[in-house]
Amino acid sequence: MQLTCHFLPQNDGRCGWYETLPPPPASTPLHGEVKADWVVLGAGLAGLAAARRLAELQPNAAIALVDARRVGFGASGRNSGFMVDLPHNLNSHSYTGDQSADRKLIQLNRGAIDYMREIVQRHAIECDWREQGKLHGAVETHGLRALEAFAKGLAALGEPCRELDAREMKAVTGTGFYRAGLHSPGAVLVQPAALVRGLGATLPENVRLFEDTPVREINVGNPHTLVTDKGRLKAPRLVLANNAYAAQFGQLGLKGRLLPVYTYGSLTRPLNEQELADLGGEESWGLIPADPMGTTVRRMGDGRICIRNTFTYNPNVSTGESRLKRALVAHQRSFDRRFPMLRGVELEYTWGGALCLTRNGGTPFGEIAPGVFSAVCQNGLGLTRGTISGKLIAEYALGVESELLDIMLEQPKPQLNPPEPLLGMGVRSTLAWKEWQAGTEL
Repeated sequence: MQLTCHFLPQNDGRCGWYETLPPPPASTPLHGEVKADWVVLGAGLAGLAAARRLAELQPNAAIALVDARRVGFGASGRNSGFMVDLPHNLNSHSYTGDQSADRKLIQLNRGAIDYMREIVQRHAIECDWREQGKLHGAVETHGLRALEAFAKGLAALGEPCRELDAREMKAVTGTGFYRAGLHSPGAVLVQPAALVRGLGATLPENVRLFEDTPVREINVGNPHTLVTDKGRLKAPRLVLANNAYAAQFGQLGLKGRLLPVYTYGSLTRPLNEQELADLGGEESWGLIPADPMGTTVRRMGDGRICIRNTFTYNPNVSTGESRLKRALVAHQRSFDRRFPMLRGVELEYTWGGALCLTRNGGTPFGEIAPGVFSAVCQNGLGLTRGTISGKLIAEYALGVESELLDIMLEQPKPQLNPPEPLLGMGVRSTLAWKEWQAGTEL
């Protein structure tokens, strides 16, 4: 079986998380023919976790981890930096759903946080790791209703949260924009690109990392052969951790089931002392909108503010300059609404990043062909779901049983999507309608 990689990671704007880090050391691209016991395709959260866990369980095995770009440059370093422990269903108006399913998702998310915390602490990875929870903020009436529904959902699950009025929200955020809010204590906030780069720099010795190595073709067989620009990588077992880019692999049953959807972020320059005084509030916080289509906001300890909103359906898994410009306009408008005391503060970086979603929230986790294992599709929870998917796919492939693996195997498989152009028309119209409904939550 031959798979052609038509779509590869592109330079989708200037990601502030990545570009504000020191330059990385020189990469090690693949040259010549390399043989390994395992090859992991994609060095995002899932790929890094899979390679690390395989190495932990099989310290004498040769594991190859390959990525088309640099570690931290792709989607795993382009999110808003929330490691969310609670349900986060983007198709729900209140993020929650069935209680039994929600409890299992909480177990998966907290398993990911526990695993990541141990790695970060053991290797002293500098990624601004903050166990301070997350805010949900509401502006419009429907946002207040969604916030109320979320609070009731958490109460039914026995999960703690603290409701905040407008005055309390202003004390935290510095802005009077939000009419009400809710704080849940379990989320962890990070600088995502710094976290991912730190994970790549601390891999076990039996993992070889090949960066700047786009895979052009995969010959699935015994062994599997990955063809790159300057070499070949052969291994009897392959882990797919390339998330939205796996949507093109129709022969493996993935095409027509995954939805590559882009979201966009912008980061300000550091605020000066006067601007910080004008803003007030706490020095670091992260806010998720009560309406899933609204605006996510992060205030960083270094004085920068991140704005994230706008969704587009991009089946070719890339974005263009015109979309980035439109996103920047939307971000500046959202920033100015929330922070009128910071007029004149411009957004220094703007970027796009791919989410991989399915219509029913399902995931193609498991062995999808002989010796081919899938850890793709995180449904908007890349930091936690990517981490636990990668860890558990390694354990699944090696026969290590656990309660968390049982939960992952219970997750539904992705539904088949309608054919194009109906799919594109439907997704784009749905996104436009939901963004219009979000109103000033956006």
